[in-house]
Amino acid sequence: MSPANIGRGVSVTFYGHSAFKLSDGKVSVVIDPWLSNPLLNTPLDQVGKVDLILLTHGHGDHVGETVPLAKKTGAPVVAIHELSVILANQGAPRVIGMNKGGTVPFHGLEITMTNAIHSSAVDEGGKLIAAGDPGGFVIKFPNGFTAYHAGDTAVFKDMELIRELYQPELAMLPIGSHYVMNPAEAAMACKLLKPKWVIPMHYGTFPVLTGTPEELRELIKGLGIEVIALKPGETVE
Repeated sequence: MSPANIGRGVSVTFYGHSAFKLSDGKVSVVIDPWLSNPLLNTPLDQVGKVDLILLTHGHGDHVGETVPLAKKTGAPVVAIHELSVILANQGAPRVIGMNKGGTVPFHGLEITMTNAIHSSAVDEGGKLIAAGDPGGFVIKFPNGFTAYHAGDTAVFKDMELIRELYQPELAMLPIGSHYVMNPAEAAMACKLLKPKWVIPMHYGTFPVLTGTPEELRELIKGLGIEVIALKPGETVE
């Protein structure tokens, strides 16, 4: 589908699971590019322009095609320091290691790493390698539009600080349960963050991820937050 606008000229494309592309028409950012997930298999040559890749943590359902996409596009990969070293050793041509609370400027964007409550490891030949802490990202575009990708996380009280510091208008929140927040926790996250829009993610990919956008929508009735349940391959209208 062709890109459409969500806020002040920024489009958001959902590739399934937790994979997204955000673009203001000048700079395009891909997050957690597991492009061969069970919900949608997107060939690398169909992703289009990619200027920057953000990786929230080291699990395979988020790393996905990060290295081949970085090789194909030349886009640097931003990740927590330990994971960035692993990705460089795996062949990513350009990496930017950072840590929570830090902000990286990139072509007018401001990329800030936030906390996330989860785990992080990379599977190398059947052996789990520690990959630093998991995180989330706040992405502020030059026109001021600000989005928050929570990564894999439980709800945590300091989401209030994310709201106070960055005022994200869009929040991409996991809702699947079992490995991440369920809809009730995601509803609490919405109350803490107070975005204009929330896009649910990390649900329905596997049977164990049982949370649904309908549950979230029901739980946040009256908050004035719009739930945008994108199908894999869709771009926000």
